[in-house]
Amino acid sequence: MSETLVTKDSATRRDQPTSMMGSSLAITIADIQPEVFSNPINTGIVSRETNGRNTVSTTNQASAGKSNGSKSVMDVLDDSTPLARELASENRRREKLLGRKLPRPAATRVLTVSNQKGGVGKTTTTVNLAAALASAGLNVLVIDIDPQGNASTALGIEHHAEVDSIYDVLIDDLPLANVVAPCPDVPNLICAPATIHLAGAEIELVSLVAREQRLRRAIDLYAKERESNGEERLDYIFIDCPPSLGLLTVNAFVAAREVLIPIQCEYYALEGLSQLLKNIEMIQKHLNADLVVSTILLTMYDGRTNLAAQVAAEVREHFPDQVLKAVVPRSVRISEAPSYQQTVLTYDPSSSGALSYLEAATEIAERANTEKSS
Repeated sequence: MSETLVTKDSATRRDQPTSMMGSSLAITIADIQPEVFSNPINTGIVSRETNGRNTVSTTNQASAGKSNGSKSVMDVLDDSTPLARELASENRRREKLLGRKLPRPAATRVLTVSNQKGGVGKTTTTVNLAAALASAGLNVLVIDIDPQGNASTALGIEHHAEVDSIYDVLIDDLPLANVVAPCPDVPNLICAPATIHLAGAEIELVSLVAREQRLRRAIDLYAKERESNGEERLDYIFIDCPPSLGLLTVNAFVAAREVLIPIQCEYYALEGLSQLLKNIEMIQKHLNADLVVSTILLTMYDGRTNLAAQVAAEVREHFPDQVLKAVVPRSVRISEAPSYQQTVLTYDPSSSGALSYLEAATEIAERANTEKSS
């Protein structure tokens, strides 16, 4: 058994790229206004950037072995084994989170999760951060404005064509309270689902009055309605955006105070980041002066590759105050969870992916509120 585990861990390193070919991020970052960014206070959470190789099943087997009176994997493997060191590191990280109570923000924090590049983990980040914060007792709302409705799927929320959705809120002024539904697996977590009707919303919004402000007004009215009904206020609102800069994404930017950018640890992710920052600057100048980039999360980190480490180092160099110390590794469990209509925190809470998102959520919650006063 130990030989198999060690073999999986000792994957061949890929060749280091000769250069970053003059990263567009480094070339254009000087042109971005400093006001686009906030300056949050970093916490002391340290997340080791691992690739999370099969640590879940190993941990489960170790605990099963102890219950049967036999030796665990940690007893069999020497401390010098890479897998043993990785397991020990994950155990230390979990111990830091045990009994940790997350603070409630002074006011509702509205975060838009956005990146114009697809496949970087926007939806995965949205639902797992929301689940982590809700599991800690905070009141969280996820607004799915991506026509694909993947966030709704991951949270187990119905989003077929007959369901009232965020489309009806944006186009027909339906109250947000009429479309939100509770997540069946996570208490304190509710979701405004997306349906296929959103695919045509970009065109329909063009002719509507105050087309960029419609989501913001809906959120404000929902907050007032909760207050009048004696319900607790929301602590966090996450808006999951499509991978484009259309009117749906503009609505999300106008409704939010903070932008959370997931960045895949690959070179193409850097090329799109500069353009995204320019678009945020444009939104800030003309539509929402309070908008700031408060958080950047590195996703799909593969510790076996030099490229991932190089991308992570470059992003941290340019955004030292925005990049979270927690890093999300490539993980099979994270990929499997949506097929069961669950987040990774409910699908496999002991996995390295779940641990990384718990660390990221803790770091976000413990950062100082850096929103500008209106």
